[in-house]
Amino acid sequence: MKNAAVVGIGQTKFGEHWDKSLKDMICEASLAAVADAGVEKQEIESIYIGNMSAGRFAGQEHLGALAADCIGVSVPATRYEAACASGSVAFRNAYNAVAAGQEKLVLVIGVEKMTDVAVPSAVLSLAAAGDQEWEASSGLTFAGAYALIARRHMHEFGTTKEQLAAVAVQNHSNAVGNPYAQFPVAVKMEDVLNANMIAEPLGLLDCSPITDGAAAVVIAEESIAKKLGNAPAWVLGSGQGADTLALHSRKSLTEMLATKQAAKKAFEQAGVQRKDMDVVEVHDCFTINEIIGLEDLGFCEKGKGGKFVEDGKIEKGGEVPTNTLGGLKACGHPVGATGVRQIIDITRQLRGKAYNQVNGARYGLNLNIGGSGATAVVNIFGSDVPDGG
Repeated sequence: MKNAAVVGIGQTKFGEHWDKSLKDMICEASLAAVADAGVEKQEIESIYIGNMSAGRFAGQEHLGALAADCIGVSVPATRYEAACASGSVAFRNAYNAVAAGQEKLVLVIGVEKMTDVAVPSAVLSLAAAGDQEWEASSGLTFAGAYALIARRHMHEFGTTKEQLAAVAVQNHSNAVGNPYAQFPVAVKMEDVLNANMIAEPLGLLDCSPITDGAAAVVIAEESIAKKLGNAPAWVLGSGQGADTLALHSRKSLTEMLATKQAAKKAFEQAGVQRKDMDVVEVHDCFTINEIIGLEDLGFCEKGKGGKFVEDGKIEKGGEVPTNTLGGLKACGHPVGATGVRQIIDITRQLRGKAYNQVNGARYGLNLNIGGSGATAVVNIFGSDVPDGG
């Protein structure tokens, strides 16, 4: 396999964009990434775009062609869909193409325009990331599914609402100063605990928001990456895992086998260890998911994720600095864009130019979850060329 790296990054601000269309956001993020890479758009060989539900949210399908049109290129362009993991699945396929030597310079985009429909319609569309026949049609929302997961984790391991709230408090604290975040404001423990209940035990501030946004990265093979001006974020490993779509078919509600599978593959390919990770992006669509993600990635024992967070281990100066620019909770969660945004934030840290910089960051990881855990992608990045190449 050939070495490949992220050499350009670009994104819109995440939030409610009443004045921007889906196409506007694709153009803004894509052209920013190309400019950041220091390449011409005509050099891009292919486009990979992650999106969950543009047809339901924005009435637009065939996003690959749309993206190519709006940035003014005629290249193969393909949409990838894996619910909230759509962005990372698009990235993984793009990386594999470059690593296989099929392409040398590609553009990866993640995008979602969620606020053009009423909130109930958005909730219905998100519920379609689960099993429609057994879950969504029975009224089980996305928040409801994660509430079941949270309640089981609390029952089995004694995880508390305060530990869930600590996730939100920390991630919001990290977002302060991030100009791209939807909610770059601090929250207090009592704010989270006293927020309106969405699906017990998850309150409003335990849940990521409905968001518009786009994010894009340029991936280059080694010979090109070394010639460009930015410090490359080298892709060291990438893994994808799977579990059942319906919650009732899983062996356990308190672990995500897809995460474990993806992490195993990514770490084996990368040749690094968990203790090497300086920064970590964990999919915190709901606070319980960050706790379970930390456990299933192997950063703490199963059932001890709540205590791990409570003890400050995920803080910037802690054992595993996590979601250092705000995560889904504070940055926002335009579902198709989230995985690419995570990769951008890791890249910023490895460049030493993040808004909440971790000193000396050399290795980073992102975990992007699709739905309630049927799909998971883990990508590992480093500031040095793999194998000393």
